[in-house]
Amino acid sequence: MPRNKDLKRLVRARMQKTGEAYTAARSQITRKPRAVKPSLNGAAAPATQPADYQALAGMSDATIKAKTGCAWERWVRSLDHHGAEKMRHGEIAALVHSKYGIDGWWAQTVTVGYERIKGRRARGQRLDGSYEASKSRTFGVPVTALFKAWSDARTRKRWLNGADVKVRTATAPKSMRLGWSDGSIVAVWFTAKGPSRSAVALAHTKLPDRKTADRMKTYWSERLDALEQMLTRE
Repeated sequence: MPRNKDLKRLVRARMQKTGEAYTAARSQITRKPRAVKPSLNGAAAPATQPADYQALAGMSDATIKAKTGCAWERWVRSLDHHGAEKMRHGEIAALVHSKYGIDGWWAQTVTVGYERIKGRRARGQRLDGSYEASKSRTFGVPVTALFKAWSDARTRKRWLNGADVKVRTATAPKSMRLGWSDGSIVAVWFTAKGPSRSAVALAHTKLPDRKTADRMKTYWSERLDALEQMLTRE
């Protein structure tokens, strides 16, 4: 293990090279090497159990397989085969979308889970060192009605309890980006589940620390409860 000054120098050098946050760069340098085993396609894969991947990614194998067709072990093996460990976040997400046909929220979920498994970010932390809070919910309304509840300023204020936000971009009825009063950003995705059911998934990004991320996760759970009550009444 290098001494403190040497360690800091190595960490800063890695940060400049990879763009990682300090904690992510330090974890890569100080972590113990793992034994590897060959995968079916010839790429080297970490000799870890699927349960390890689930814990690191923050999502169960059952859920990610149901939504994307693959469990974490297969995602890691496949993305390693394409050299994703050396790619930027956007490049990995684009690969997941173009190569495997995974759209929007779930392409991001696979990408973030992979980055966590590889030690490039902590749970809830983005590569720039900021944090995010994510939530999702399914509602018994058409996707157009759900989208309108977010896009219409007067309707939005009702269930957001008057929060001061601004729609930055919107593609009806698929996605939206909201600017928060504190400078943070909320990315929102909408998915039709049939003629009278739809789902929303959001990621509140650019949060300063884990404490704020935990607080905003609770906030969004409460606001989605309020949205559900409003849509049920109407």
